[in-house]
Amino acid sequence: MDAPILGQVTLSYCPIIDRQRNPLATRLTVFPMNPGEELPVAELLEAVAEVWPADGAQVSLSVRSEGLLVDLLGVKPGSNVMIEVPKFLACDPMLADSLRQLARNGNVLLLTGRPDQPLPNDVLGCFRYSIIDLADERRLFDPAPPPTVKRTLNFMQDGVRTVAEMEGAFRRGAVAVVGWPIDEVVRGQSHKSSATRPDLAATVDLINQVEEDESLDKLEATLKRDPTLAYKLMRYINSPIFGLRTEVTSFTHAVMLLGYQRLKRWLALLLVTASSDPNLRPVMFAAVRRGLLMEALAPTEAQDSARSELFICGVFSLLDRMFQEPFAELLKKIPVPEVVFQALAEETGPLEPMIRLVRALEGGSGLEIREIIDESALQVRQVNKALLHALGNAIKLV
Repeated sequence: MDAPILGQVTLSYCPIIDRQRNPLATRLTVFPMNPGEELPVAELLEAVAEVWPADGAQVSLSVRSEGLLVDLLGVKPGSNVMIEVPKFLACDPMLADSLRQLARNGNVLLLTGRPDQPLPNDVLGCFRYSIIDLADERRLFDPAPPPTVKRTLNFMQDGVRTVAEMEGAFRRGAVAVVGWPIDEVVRGQSHKSSATRPDLAATVDLINQVEEDESLDKLEATLKRDPTLAYKLMRYINSPIFGLRTEVTSFTHAVMLLGYQRLKRWLALLLVTASSDPNLRPVMFAAVRRGLLMEALAPTEAQDSARSELFICGVFSLLDRMFQEPFAELLKKIPVPEVVFQALAEETGPLEPMIRLVRALEGGSGLEIREIIDESALQVRQVNKALLHALGNAIKLV
């Protein structure tokens, strides 16, 4: 995953979430670093295929380089690759044959923006869905149009940033939403904090016990209070991301193989995936990806403890949204390294720029991302490789 094009573009990503609040696909946005520069489409597809092979999950490519996008429309990507086509290109008669061929190949084409003129029926039929930005949604204040009024194409809603916006889009008939519904305002101390919710109490207790180096017997006794937690822990430990050669069948075996440090980080993962609220699923997906991405951004010489701090910082970075409690209060109940507390509760310290970068990579602009990369003394190629690596590992976990 080291194609030269990864040093010529800036990447960002966000999920496409279906009505069941599960990830339908990942949108990968490609920004050229030097507009007008010729970019190799074969290298882009090679990098994409390493994370999203033809028989794997779906990916939607949003390419912000006209030349690269035109080249992409002229080749045959894997059938799981969806391609977003802006209205001005969809109206170009010179590209009509390419659109028809991609549709025949089984690629899903997504029409973005509203065409200035009606598309020919045979071209319009090439598109499976349209993508409508929330800012351009004409039905925002008319969620129930007359039954006789129908959109030509089923649509996905872009620009969704809150649960309320997500629910509104689905009420208007969206088949999916594009974006992270994670910009909820923290309302203050919650009455359902992690210390009082029964489904989370065992996880928090285990995190505290691991932090205090309690005996394995004591950890096992806590785990037995919640069989569901034990099941989840075994499932994650046996997932492909660990690369273990033998199946882990008991908690004792897991700790012997992993040690307390790795156990603590995966307990952190379990903590953010414990909610049964379907509207929180996209937030849980975001937390997992943040943790994996921050870990992937660690320098190659970083020690395991530093990687663990990065992982936990990313995974916990949305706990305030999930529990509706400020970090300064929430992290009194859940022990975290000092640098993690500084980054999340005080927005200071060495990990704070990394958190800002991870947030920017969630659908931010190419310019914003490059500015933060420069501030962090990182390289664009390094960040792109880390992003693709983290997204690949995330697919194995969910």
